[in-house]
Amino acid sequence: MGRSSKDKRDIYYRLAKEEGWRARSAFKLLQLDEEFNLFTGVNRAVDLCAAPGSWSQVLSRKLRGREEKGEKGDAGEEVKIVAVDLQAMAPLPGVTQIQGDITKVSTAQEIIRHFEGQPADLVVCDGAPDVTGLHDVDEYIQAQLLLAALNITTHVLKPGGTFVAKIFRGKDVTLLYSQLKIFFTGVTCAKPRSSRNSSIEAFVVCQNYSPPEGYVPNMSNPLLDHSYDVDFNQLEGPNRVIVPFLACGDLSAFDSDRTYPLQLEEGKQYQYTPPTQPPIRPPYQQACHLRKSNLLSREDAPPGCPNQEETEQPAEST
Repeated sequence: MGRSSKDKRDIYYRLAKEEGWRARSAFKLLQLDEEFNLFTGVNRAVDLCAAPGSWSQVLSRKLRGREEKGEKGDAGEEVKIVAVDLQAMAPLPGVTQIQGDITKVSTAQEIIRHFEGQPADLVVCDGAPDVTGLHDVDEYIQAQLLLAALNITTHVLKPGGTFVAKIFRGKDVTLLYSQLKIFFTGVTCAKPRSSRNSSIEAFVVCQNYSPPEGYVPNMSNPLLDHSYDVDFNQLEGPNRVIVPFLACGDLSAFDSDRTYPLQLEEGKQYQYTPPTQPPIRPPYQQACHLRKSNLLSREDAPPGCPNQEETEQPAEST
């Protein structure tokens, strides 16, 4: 297979390394921005479930790049970006990192503290659970993660703000759509071109945050009271809610499901590019250390047999 086999299979993986992104998911946010202009007028942004940091990279380059050009936001405010995740993440310029739980009210309070008491203009979340392969289970867990992200968003997002999050499009997408419509006047399900067609992954783009009158954010009861808008429950069956769906990205862009040759341009030789940011504490780190130290026993060796190091010793001469 070789080191370049994954580069050949996935064009966006290769482009992410060439352009300095930590993960191919950066193109998903970039393509969503092309369609919805997510970063217009944004001075304070929050990236939930941020590790390894590709979406935080996009926010940093777009928002801070605008600031470096002298294009200040409303009232000349300084751009501030906060990234939240349970895992540690390598530092990024202009990004404040919080290693915390998005289901804790203390995390929301710390975000507001970094914004000096001001609410956020934009909240994004590209978080997803470790998929099991059981689609019903994966869709349910992803829906709960989305609701958790929405719940902390109600604590930190300003009225009129925007919320973007990953969603698995399944049979309960209309229920999630109805819950999101409680808080946002515009909700669209979008599929960036860099997201594989073979995946049920999509993204909800929720615009114009308008919480119900008298709503008080509460971490212990995240909108699971089933009190949805009556207008969305008048129809029955599959026509109860029609969720708006939009495919993002130019048709001339690369197809994420297609295999491209390593040499895209004639006369330009392919050169391997290492990942921009290797994992900080990967779960396989100890196994790699044992293998490099030749401390792993052979998989096919039964108990009591000599390990690999012993079998590789030269035989004594007779």
